[in-house]
Amino acid sequence: MTTERVREALRESVEAKEALTEEDHEVILEMAYTMVEALSQGNKVIWMGNGGSAADAQHLAAELVSKFYMERDGLPSLALSTNTSVVTAVGNDYGFEHVFERQVEALARPGDVGVGISTSGASPNILLAIDKARNAGCLTIGLTGRSGGKLAGAVDLCLKVPSDDTPRIQEVHITVGHIICEIVESIVFG
Repeated sequence: MTTERVREALRESVEAKEALTEEDHEVILEMAYTMVEALSQGNKVIWMGNGGSAADAQHLAAELVSKFYMERDGLPSLALSTNTSVVTAVGNDYGFEHVFERQVEALARPGDVGVGISTSGASPNILLAIDKARNAGCLTIGLTGRSGGKLAGAVDLCLKVPSDDTPRIQEVHITVGHIICEIVESIVFG
């Protein structure tokens, strides 16, 4: 790894964020307002993802439960990848593709928001869980890469990051997630 590669990776990250259009900005705002509405009515935000996207789901759930900028009450939000006993039991008993679906079945209520994070938009466990969430009366959000995969057509709102490079997509997802958390916190408690 050279200094030039470091500069190049940083440029690529900036370019991926700058490639978001005004339409993407509107989708981000809609996602935040959807969460504000749900949280204001006593509902929760349920996040799900695999690998790095699981880490993003956990990170963003924590921002809502703990705080982003403001000292305030916690907001009901959870990431479905965090309970290893549930994930391994469902994975063992039903198959890994059902690890989130089964949790959505147990935890989601009408008016909740289900957020699926998948750089490809093709993760079977995310797709099954989003379908279960929609059938349970949840509003659904997707964060994907350029193609959107099947997730783009399965959710109410989708942000398709204009990149095919997984690390760059994930960097945009966490930035967008931070923006959403800031908006949610400032509206709910501002």
